[in-house]
Amino acid sequence: MKGLLLDDRWAPITSEMGFLETNAEHAARAFATWQAGLMEPRGIAVEVRPVSGSLEQVLSSLLPITSPESRRDLFIPTRSPWTAYVENGWGGTDAASPMRHMARTVGCRGMRVVAVPHTYRNGEGRYGAVMLDVYGPHQTDWLNYIRALGASNDGGRWVFDQAGEPFPFEKLEQYQARRVRDRFTFDMLKEYLRHLGLSPFEEGFYLPQGAPAWLVEKSGTFVPAQTEYTLAQARERIL
Repeated sequence: MKGLLLDDRWAPITSEMGFLETNAEHAARAFATWQAGLMEPRGIAVEVRPVSGSLEQVLSSLLPITSPESRRDLFIPTRSPWTAYVENGWGGTDAASPMRHMARTVGCRGMRVVAVPHTYRNGEGRYGAVMLDVYGPHQTDWLNYIRALGASNDGGRWVFDQAGEPFPFEKLEQYQARRVRDRFTFDMLKEYLRHLGLSPFEEGFYLPQGAPAWLVEKSGTFVPAQTEYTLAQARERIL
């Protein structure tokens, strides 16, 4: 899978990303308010601060990676109305629940974008996946999903799923392809995202005119098993 963001050097953090159709600082502060309500009973503080630099420099503010609880969430402005979201969990960014919640809280569209190359061989590597979920601010037939599409390898077998009303730009005939993995490809994902105003796999899409990203950081006493890892350690299990 060629053309991944930063040549996939920041996987698994960037293998899945969230997007919110709102300003980065506004998104970060709304997210921090939500998290503070959850963390305060545990004595964990939540702070927001700007982070400047190149895309890789702002991504490095997420380090070290932590498990089982993530401690840092990053909101990155883009050359579009959308703000990108990533976090520092051991398994990579888990964007679905935060973006669904934030779409409702902020009153905007949200998105989950997954692009994982299929490298699994003989018990090592990753199961491939190409997914796009779009959320809205209001209840739909299924939570607040507007549209969900995905072709993924589920433990050795490729599956294709879709829900919601198709967008006018979708290639509906492709969903009948004989090979399941061809029904929603990385090239299709990029094309669909361009129609929605995003180019998330291009480094130049992020941090327009030196605008800062916004880091939401939790501090305090975490679970006893809380462990820190380098990016290299997190990548060992996927390469």
